[in-house]
Amino acid sequence: MLNLSPSIAIASAFSVAVIAAVPAGAQPAGFHDLAAVDAAVAAFTGAGIGQPGGAVLPVDRRLRLAPCRSPLVASWYGGRQDNVLVQCPDPGGWRLFVATSGNARQDAAAPPAVARGETVTVSVSGEGFAVSQPGEALESGPVGGWIRVRTSAKGVPIRARIERPGLVVVPLD
Repeated sequence: MLNLSPSIAIASAFSVAVIAAVPAGAQPAGFHDLAAVDAAVAAFTGAGIGQPGGAVLPVDRRLRLAPCRSPLVASWYGGRQDNVLVQCPDPGGWRLFVATSGNARQDAAAPPAVARGETVTVSVSGEGFAVSQPGEALESGPVGGWIRVRTSAKGVPIRARIERPGLVVVPLD
């Protein structure tokens, strides 16, 4: 048994009471909403927490990140694509690494529907519109898998889901 002075015991009990008073999913005011970070990772990977290709666990709720006024930026970190880098692009912003279960499109059982270097049609559609243009697959993957594609020689790669051979879709949320 620990022998604590009365003032330390009271302070410890108060700390436990304060921590217990904050709901498990709540983020104190003045900090960035960690559920928004989880949502950004899920949108980027195309898979939810605990699903193949998605985050292994939710972001640690003990983190206290400064509020981010700009939209979060997500990208793969590392060659195996098993970590997502989430960044706040604000001046002095933060960055966070989130472990994933690996890229779902690397499933060996599914044959590739799109090969790296193949010309594909990149489609974006929404309420009342549809746009498509040619692009180049920067990775191979099966139907339903997520790959990087580029729509022009100097264009920034984007993530798209393989709908069928030769067609990738960029979903709008």
